[in-house]
Amino acid sequence: MKRVHNFYPGPGALPLEAIEYAQNELVDFQGTGMSLLEMSHRSTAYQEVHDEAYALLRELMELPENYHIMFLQGGASLQFAMLPMNLLAGGKVADYIDTGVWSTRAITEAKIVGQANVIASSKDDDYNHVPKDLPFTPGAAYVHLTSNNTIMGTQWFKYPDTGDVPLIGDMSSDILCRKVDPTQFGVIYAGAHKNLGPSGTTIVMMRDDLLAKCDPSLPTLLKYSTHVENQSMFNTPVTFTIYMVRNVLRHLKATGGIEAMEKQNFAKGELFYNFLDNSGGYYTCPIAKEDRSIMNIVFNMPTTELEEKFVAEAIKNDFIGLKNLPQRGHLRISLYNSVSIESVRTVLEFMKEFQRVNG
Repeated sequence: MKRVHNFYPGPGALPLEAIEYAQNELVDFQGTGMSLLEMSHRSTAYQEVHDEAYALLRELMELPENYHIMFLQGGASLQFAMLPMNLLAGGKVADYIDTGVWSTRAITEAKIVGQANVIASSKDDDYNHVPKDLPFTPGAAYVHLTSNNTIMGTQWFKYPDTGDVPLIGDMSSDILCRKVDPTQFGVIYAGAHKNLGPSGTTIVMMRDDLLAKCDPSLPTLLKYSTHVENQSMFNTPVTFTIYMVRNVLRHLKATGGIEAMEKQNFAKGELFYNFLDNSGGYYTCPIAKEDRSIMNIVFNMPTTELEEKFVAEAIKNDFIGLKNLPQRGHLRISLYNSVSIESVRTVLEFMKEFQRVNG
C-alpha cells in the first residue's frame, strides 16, 4: 500500500493506526453484525464509543469537571455565530483579536449578532505576528482569539491574561498539539479535522459559569444547554466522526500523551524553520520568529514560477498539500500531530535538492 507524505492543511493527516483500526472493524463492529456507519446512536455499542471519546478528551486536555464537552456539527464556522448568539444577548460587548482569515470571519459573524470590538489587529503588518498590545474593554462578555492561524502561519504561545473577562479560544488547528492549561479559557472550541479526526469533527468545551449566562430564548439546537443536557445527543450526532476521534485519542494516549506530542511538534517546527533560515534566502518565512506556528509553516521562493515548479515536482515525489491560499505566501506545509518527523526530514531533503538544481 502506497502512503504519500500528507501536508494538507485540513482535513489533514490522521494516525495510520487509527485508520487501520477502523478498517478492521468497519463491516462488523465488535461482533454486532453491522457497521458502526449504520448503527443507531442509541445503541449500547455506540454509547460506549461516545462515552470513551468524552473521557479520553477530558483526560488528555486535563479538563476539570466544571467544563462541559460537546460534540457538535457545523465546524468552527457555526461557532463563529453560535458563541455570540449565546453570550452577547442583552446588549453585551465582546472583544476580538484579529490575526487573519478565520478571526475576521468570527468577527463578521459576531457583529451580526451584537457589538464586537476589534481591540487589536496585525492586519497592517500583513498578519505577520500576533498582537501584543491588547486594550481590553472593561466588563466585556468575553475576549476571543484564534490560537493558531492556519493560513497566516502565526500561533499564540502565551495566551493573554484577561483578568475577570472570560477568554475564548478557537483552537481548530492546534488543539492538543501541546500542553495548555484549559482553565485559562471560559470556552475552547475547534473544527478539529486536523489533529483530532476527519471532516465534521466539531468540539466545544465550556465552563459552568458561561453556560449559565447563555441566552435561553434561542432556538433549541442553537442553545449550548441543549447539547450539554443531552450529552450531544439531542439530535443524531456524527457517530463515525466521533468514533474516529476516539481512535485518534486512544493513539495519542498510547504514544505518550500530550507531553510526547508537544516534544515532537516543537522538534518538527525547529527542524523546518532552521532549514528555511539557513537556505541563503532561497526559502523565506515572513513571520516574526517568536510567533511562527509549529502547525502551519508558510514560506516563499524567489519567483512564483519557481514555486509552481516546486509544487509540481513535490506532487511527483509524493509530497501533497504544499500550496497555500492567496491570502498569504504561496507555499505552506502543515505539520499536524500525525505528520511524522521522518516525513519532515524527507521533504527537507527534497527541498535541499530542489534548491541545488534550480538555485
